[in-house]
Amino acid sequence: MKNSPLADKHHALNAKMADFGGWLMPIEYPGAGVLAEHSAVRERVGIFDVSHLGKVSVKGQGALEFLNSIFTNDLDRIEDGQAQYTLHCNASGGVIDDLIVYRNSSTDLFLIPNASNTSAVVAALLEVAPATISITNLHEKFGVIAVQGPKSKAVIESLGLNPAMDYMAFEHVQISGKPVILCRTGYTGEHGYEIVPTWEDAPLVWDSLVKAIAPFQGQVCGLGARDTLRTEMGYPLHGHELTLEISPVQASAAWAIGWDKPGFSGSSSLVAQREAGTHTKLRALISQDRGIPRAGMQVKNAQGAVVGEVTSGTFSPSLKKGIALALINPEYEVGDELTIDVRGRDSLAIIAKLPLVTSNVR
Repeated sequence: MKNSPLADKHHALNAKMADFGGWLMPIEYPGAGVLAEHSAVRERVGIFDVSHLGKVSVKGQGALEFLNSIFTNDLDRIEDGQAQYTLHCNASGGVIDDLIVYRNSSTDLFLIPNASNTSAVVAALLEVAPATISITNLHEKFGVIAVQGPKSKAVIESLGLNPAMDYMAFEHVQISGKPVILCRTGYTGEHGYEIVPTWEDAPLVWDSLVKAIAPFQGQVCGLGARDTLRTEMGYPLHGHELTLEISPVQASAAWAIGWDKPGFSGSSSLVAQREAGTHTKLRALISQDRGIPRAGMQVKNAQGAVVGEVTSGTFSPSLKKGIALALINPEYEVGDELTIDVRGRDSLAIIAKLPLVTSNVR
């Protein structure tokens, strides 16, 4: 199992650690726990080590055009200095990975895929890349630190940086004299930033951020809180809402598809799905009793027939209720009542509109 460049920091804080895509990463920290860490992000500011995420460089003449012919979203919609969420699909429309593309220029792009899918993304790109384009796996060359929450802007400003960036814009700046990429994005639903230092500089940058959040009652957060935060927003997680069997059309992620592009990997299959409709649709569910949904649990209608399956489920610290994302028969709409089979007991749930809490990302 691989370790983050910040592993010593987490061990020193006695963090509870677990496997995330082959990386040993912190779930929560003692004295706070998931509930307190979640609340810190919603109310103030929290920082996360997400260095397990992949990093890939794609460079060379025609690099942008090449990636645009592979990924679903349209890179021509963004300019240099902007990032974009996109998906890498196979020929049948299944999702190899969802990732962020940083556009430095039309010949220099930086990708941040999910940890466990980085090698698959690199291999798939190398298989079809022209000789003029170099694709380099930089997974253990950079760290990634997320600063999230309503006070994140003040934290960035306290470091002498300009926090007034457009959503999904990025700059090459310095923190404590070390070069980093600073991007106005995140995975929590709150105003936030993601910071990409080199592997070697990550511990110093982390220490600077820990010090910077202290005046704002900030909290060091683990990936347990990251999961509850993203589930409240309805953000997909690969392996749950997006898989090689679950397409972006099924997972309500079609907004990240550039339908007007000439083509991309899996485009014919996805267009066919859009036109024909799918047998499932991603919905949010809020428990109406004490039931806590978990991935893999069956969703049933009033007659007891199975109409879907939970892809992600947890206790919502914001709503104080169990919540879930589930792939459900599209005939069921917001406001409809269904039940979730929670370990053999039917738990009443209502389909709710996403996000389940107010989005403050912009």
